[in-house]
Amino acid sequence: MAHETGEVAHEAAHTSAEYIRHHLQNLTYGQLPDGSWGIAHSAEEAKEMGFWALNLDTFIMSLLLGAVIMFLFRSVAKSVVSGAPSGLQNFCEWAIEFVDNSVRGSFSAKNNMVAPLALTIFFWVFCMNLMDLIPIDWVPGLLGLLGVPFFKVVPSTDPNATFGMAIGVFLLVLYYSVKMKGFGGFMGELTLQPFGKWGMPVNFLLEGVNLIAKPISLALRLFGNMYAGEMIFILIALMGGAWAGFSMGGVTLFGSQILLSLGWAIFHILIVTLQAFIFMTLTVVYLDMAHQEHH
Repeated sequence: MAHETGEVAHEAAHTSAEYIRHHLQNLTYGQLPDGSWGIAHSAEEAKEMGFWALNLDTFIMSLLLGAVIMFLFRSVAKSVVSGAPSGLQNFCEWAIEFVDNSVRGSFSAKNNMVAPLALTIFFWVFCMNLMDLIPIDWVPGLLGLLGVPFFKVVPSTDPNATFGMAIGVFLLVLYYSVKMKGFGGFMGELTLQPFGKWGMPVNFLLEGVNLIAKPISLALRLFGNMYAGEMIFILIALMGGAWAGFSMGGVTLFGSQILLSLGWAIFHILIVTLQAFIFMTLTVVYLDMAHQEHH
């Protein structure tokens, strides 16, 4: 009896581990072990594809959400009325005013590109994060019936997406640092502060680390928070497979799963919004620093 119980527990643990790995695996396209190109059907195949593999689900969802945002704002802009605006127009106007006020509070220079960039970043990241509120088995389960082995609907739980956006912001920071200060002024900031010309090696090390830390922290903060949130949803979903029948323990477990799912989803709305706001705000702050000259 003890031996059978141990086998059941081992099988349940094995099944749970497979469930978690399945939901954490991206739909990856790349070069398969046999030399051909195609979609990985296991985590091992995805690892063997190497650096040039493409996470199709991240790519598809990012482009889809970006297209939805652009279509939404463009449709509102083309049908703006001054008399009795629709609810959608009111929402878009409120969103633009909110982002504009945030930019004015964090950006002291003059650059007409910053506010539209901040608006795009906020809503794009927000929509990516919002996908985490879709029940984790719905989309992968539906696509599984069509033969798709994996599919993650939350692009911001993929470090490739968060680092891609952070690197884009970093390149803008470098561009405006050189444009506003000149190449000599930019290099002067890296080599002459804070200890003057006699401390150039130390200055370059400290300022270089500070510069490189910006995109890394920007990417890892968003990825870490969203990945942790997704992991909690997966663990809560596992409770649904653990209960069976209408025993007291089963009913209690089922009720606990419902309450935990609802509670975490409500709390996660705050995380989803906060992470989008933080990514936007830090982008604006970094660009403001790039526009400032230090003497």
